[in-house]
Amino acid sequence: MRFSAYMDEWLYGEDGYYKTFKAIGKSGDFYTAVSTSRFFGASIANHFYRLLSEGKADRNGWLIEVGAHQGYLLCDMIQWLYTCDPGLVETLKFGIVERQPEVQKAQLEYIKERFGEDIQITHFHDMSDVKADYAFVVANEIFDAFPCELLKDGKIAVVDDHTISWEEAPEKLLQWAQKYYLKQGEVAVGYEAFAKAMAGGIEKCDFVSFDYGEKYVRNDFSIRVYRKHETFPLFDEELKLADAYRKDDITYDVNFGHVIEAFKAAGFAEEAYETQARALIRFGLIDILEMFSKQADKAAYVREADKIKTLIAPTMMGDRFKMVHFRK
Repeated sequence: MRFSAYMDEWLYGEDGYYKTFKAIGKSGDFYTAVSTSRFFGASIANHFYRLLSEGKADRNGWLIEVGAHQGYLLCDMIQWLYTCDPGLVETLKFGIVERQPEVQKAQLEYIKERFGEDIQITHFHDMSDVKADYAFVVANEIFDAFPCELLKDGKIAVVDDHTISWEEAPEKLLQWAQKYYLKQGEVAVGYEAFAKAMAGGIEKCDFVSFDYGEKYVRNDFSIRVYRKHETFPLFDEELKLADAYRKDDITYDVNFGHVIEAFKAAGFAEEAYETQARALIRFGLIDILEMFSKQADKAAYVREADKIKTLIAPTMMGDRFKMVHFRK
């Protein structure tokens, strides 16, 4: 089978990696910005609140997260919106796009733990199920979890019995690679369908997403496996695919040029593309930390400040991760 089908089964198949709820943080395979600091979500919510205040967003619309894991990000955003304007939690509707029933259950349990019965969540199995006049859609690290093809010198990767071999790539894929000057690396599958589904179901939309990658191709393989915070390149001789399959996370760097092309083709305009550090600071991260400092003791403030350094330091998440904002 093609590598994209193999990766899809690895992550989302019957016993796939994401079929059940996965721990993130010290006890899991990796960290995310969401698991690092609650101020990550607060900053994005602050940006959304500014759009609402400027009349660029609809307070009677939807706030939707795609791939919400346990629901931390959405809950942190709701909490901050309530701080800014308590009335917003009465007018906004809240949703999560999540296909796995066990993960949906974990999300609902956590949201109830945070807000009791005050916040109701609508689950959508797929982006195409969302129908709304307006929605602010947010996602963290979803584009790196789309299946991808592996291309090398005009050939495409296929997998048989957990062994990778190469065959001639189809002409359409080669034309796409030529457009991006890609000779070796990953070609994501599904960005176009995802963008079209969002555009088709939502009349007016703001979509904000964070992920790691660049706006250009590297002409090298970035695909890798995460296991308990250890990283194994896919072609590492020490990595046995049969052992890692469905048990460990598999990911790759996002080609944001491809993402932007897919969303523009679906009718979106690119509002911003920048580093995570620049985006979060522009969204008000530092202002939020200063507000926190006025009501917290010094030890609590220092802890939060250290977490924020992880989010914005150039040598950590600050430059490696990018934010893209599309509007329709």
